[in-house]
Amino acid sequence: MTPSVPSLTCANLGDLIPRDKNQDADAFIDLRDPARPWTWTYATMTGRIDAIGRGLLARGYRPGDRIAIVSENRAEFIQSYLGVMRAGFVAVPINFKLARDTIEYIVADAGIRAAIVDGPRRALIPPGVRVYTMDGESDEPLASLMDPGPLLLGPRVPGGLAKILYTSGSTGRPKGVPLDHDGQLWALSKYFVGSEEGRKERTVIVAPAYHKNGLFFSMVALSNQFTVVSMPRFEARAFLEAVAKYGCTLLSGIPTMFALMARERDLLASLDLSSVRAVTIGSAPLTGALVDRVRAIFPGATVQNGYGTTEAGPSVFGPHPVGLPRPDLALGVPLRDIEWRLMNGPSADEGVLELKTPALMSGYLNLPAVTASRIRDGWYDTGDVMRRDADGFFYFVGRADDMFVCGGENIYPGEVEKLLERHPAVAEASVVPAPDEIKGQIPVAFVVLAPGQAATDAEIK
Repeated sequence: MTPSVPSLTCANLGDLIPRDKNQDADAFIDLRDPARPWTWTYATMTGRIDAIGRGLLARGYRPGDRIAIVSENRAEFIQSYLGVMRAGFVAVPINFKLARDTIEYIVADAGIRAAIVDGPRRALIPPGVRVYTMDGESDEPLASLMDPGPLLLGPRVPGGLAKILYTSGSTGRPKGVPLDHDGQLWALSKYFVGSEEGRKERTVIVAPAYHKNGLFFSMVALSNQFTVVSMPRFEARAFLEAVAKYGCTLLSGIPTMFALMARERDLLASLDLSSVRAVTIGSAPLTGALVDRVRAIFPGATVQNGYGTTEAGPSVFGPHPVGLPRPDLALGVPLRDIEWRLMNGPSADEGVLELKTPALMSGYLNLPAVTASRIRDGWYDTGDVMRRDADGFFYFVGRADDMFVCGGENIYPGEVEKLLERHPAVAEASVVPAPDEIKGQIPVAFVVLAPGQAATDAEIK
């Protein structure tokens, strides 16, 4: 997908679906029950979005109130998410895979007034929070909350809060990331096509909608009036079958997903996947070996390495300004309307990436000390070590906090993993530090060989 000149205009982030055309087209195909897919047109999606927003307003919730959404991927998740924001409330999607006490912490930390949940997740909501269920008869059904009719909004308030996403670090509780309408619409505009050709696209969304990856790509698709094929969870064979059945053209996901797809050799031989023309892989480091495997699965597609952060937004890198082709593992070139710098590295072209972007959060929720450690003078410290080549393309090297010193040399596990995976016998590699009396720490590699391949320790070393 090639970013275009920003041209997306909305009342707020909940208003991102165009309403002037294409209303009878398929917007969302829900595959929670693959044998009985449920298809929603753009007209039915926007009608439900408005009805949820109107229903919450009729119940007396006030602009700025925080409404949690706890559910697996399904149409009602997206309808609730957009309806909450469209009505002026703050959407708080919550990862239902977290421990119960962690979810209770998030509910308290965000000041949740109400929760919209699917049936299996109902028990995760602590007492004292009003609950609306997407299915089942307990509490108040979401269907009875809805108040059909148009939901009219005035202009959004500059800096007004749209949502709070919770991101987990290596230690401690998840951190709340408050994000405003203006910044998120700016990020979304970088992927706005706004053409009839764009409306012919189809994509599978299987990354959890509570995660920035799945949520953002869902918003990209709906704002461009693509057709979203939604799956509640990833299973390699089911994913590939859905791509073939629905003629999907654009795919996104994390490296693990595509590595698992590559193992389904018998199924791949029987499917027509020629509809796929673009694949974006993000949220984790990408290797050259995996790019080759993805190209073998989808020979007609371009494969692109994606990058973004919850705190600073998913729109950081784009195409080269003079059209140079992007190398396989390159993230792209920084967009013109962001500021960037590489800090504390061995040269001006390598270091920890710091950013100023229109999508940057104002600070972590209720965590001023943590905010001060990550945002200084308006610069957000991503913690990601990057390298910039002679043409201006950026590459992910590793996390600053993953780096260890071996005999005086800085070692980034991701770089060693990429090197190991260049070996034709190696499918995957993971590198960790181990204590060493002479060098302090040394890298130890765990290696998975490709099917049918053999290699000795010495050969891999």
